[in-house]
Amino acid sequence: MGEFLAKSRTGGGFSLAMHDKGLFTNIGNQNIDAAGKPLSGAMKNTIDRLRKWDQHSKSRRISRSLVPALTIFDSIRIKLSIPDPVIEEAAYIYRKALAARLTKGRNSNAMACASLYAACRECDTPRTLRDIADAGNIRRKVLSRTYRVLIGNLHLRLRPFDSTEFITRISNEVGISEKTKRGAFEMITRISEIGISAGKNPMSMAAAVLFLSCVLNGEKKSQVDIAKSAGITTVTIRNRIQGLRKEFDIEADGD
Repeated sequence: MGEFLAKSRTGGGFSLAMHDKGLFTNIGNQNIDAAGKPLSGAMKNTIDRLRKWDQHSKSRRISRSLVPALTIFDSIRIKLSIPDPVIEEAAYIYRKALAARLTKGRNSNAMACASLYAACRECDTPRTLRDIADAGNIRRKVLSRTYRVLIGNLHLRLRPFDSTEFITRISNEVGISEKTKRGAFEMITRISEIGISAGKNPMSMAAAVLFLSCVLNGEKKSQVDIAKSAGITTVTIRNRIQGLRKEFDIEADGD
C-alpha cells in the first residue's frame, strides 16, 4: 500500500493535447513552508532558483509553438465533432513535426491542420481535406501541400479512406432512406471487388453510388444536393456516374 501511494499522483490525466501534457507545476510566491513558517535563507534561495527554472521551462520555444496548434485542434474538434483520441493523435503528430523542425519557414496553422487530417486518417475518422481546411480557415491547396510535406518527412504510412465511411455521412445530411443506403453499400462493395475504385476520390465515389442507388430505388434526390453535401462539384459526381452506370447498366440522365 505504501509503495502504491508513493507512486500515485493527483490532478488530471496525462494528455499530449495539453502543452505541458497535464504534468504542470505551480510554485507559489510565498516563502513559507507547509506549516506556515518562514523559509530559511538557504531554502529561500533554492526555491527562487526553482521558480526561475520552472518559468523558463514553461516559456520554451516548443511550448510557444505548441499552444496555438492545440487551440486550433480544440476549435476544429468542436466544429467537426472530432473524438478526443483523434485530437491526442494529432497532438502527437504535431509534436513530431516540431521536433523535426518542419514548422520552420512554413505556416504553423497549416501544419496543425495537416497533423489533424493525418490523425483522422490514422484513426479512421472520415473527414475530408475540405472539411479541415474550412474549419481551420486555410486554403485547401495550402493544406494539401503541407500534408504532403508532413507525411513525406515523418514517413507516415496512412491508408486511404474507404468510400463506405462517407456513405452514411452523406445520406444522413441529404435525408436518404435506409433502403437506398443499403443499396449504395452493396454497390460500393461490388465496385471495390472489381477494382474500378482504385485511385478515385472516396468521397466522390460515395456520392456517385448514392445517387445511382437513389435512381434504382426511385428516390428523388438531385446531383446538386448530393454533391453539395459531399463537398464536391456536380461535374465530379457526373463524371463518376458516367463510368459507373455503364458498369451497372443504369439509366441516370436526370439531375
